[in-house]
Amino acid sequence: MKYKNIETDAMIVQSPCVSNCCLDDDDICMGCFRHLDEITGWHSASQERRLEILKNCKKRMEG
Repeated sequence: MKYKNIETDAMIVQSPCVSNCCLDDDDICMGCFRHLDEITGWHSASQERRLEILKNCKKRMEG
């Protein structure tokens, strides 16, 4: 998910959080499929890193 930052005209990748936070035995959230480290590092992650995290989530969800 992305939205446009009006001040910078840049696309900002939003968190995939669906407010269904429950970690499995591998520390993967059952709601958004992010690893605990990806969740805690989201706010400081670059846009490129956020896109990488989203790709990881998709792989886990399809896996």
